[in-house]
Amino acid sequence: QVQLVESGGGLVQAGGSLRLSCAASGRTFSSNGMGWFRQAPGKEREFVAAIGRSGGKTYYADSVKGRFTISRDSAKNTVYLQMNSLKPEDTAVYYCAADASLGTYYYDTKSAYDYWGQGTQVTVSS
Repeated sequence: QVQLVESGGGLVQAGGSLRLSCAASGRTFSSNGMGWFRQAPGKEREFVAAIGRSGGKTYYADSVKGRFTISRDSAKNTVYLQMNSLKPEDTAVYYCAADASLGTYYYDTKSAYDYWGQGTQVTVSS
């Protein structure tokens, strides 16, 4: 059974940093696209960052570009999201997702992802 488990969320002051981890089990995703999305209260789930297939190309939402960095450790089947210069508007539940297909990678589209984690809360205080 495939599982994605996020960790690393928490409470941080504005300007601080957090590193989220997403550990996959049940199959390897080293050749698949993986992404991070977030959902704030009363808002839709939105794209944050993604990392492409074996080549590792990265993609970011404009709101986090220059502050967040996505990376992967294929040996550990884990994807990370390093979040720096956090702002109160970054407060949300952050979800990891994996695209099981090898077709065109629509990295910012929720429906492109086949597996989702349970989410980890990130709260940024002002």
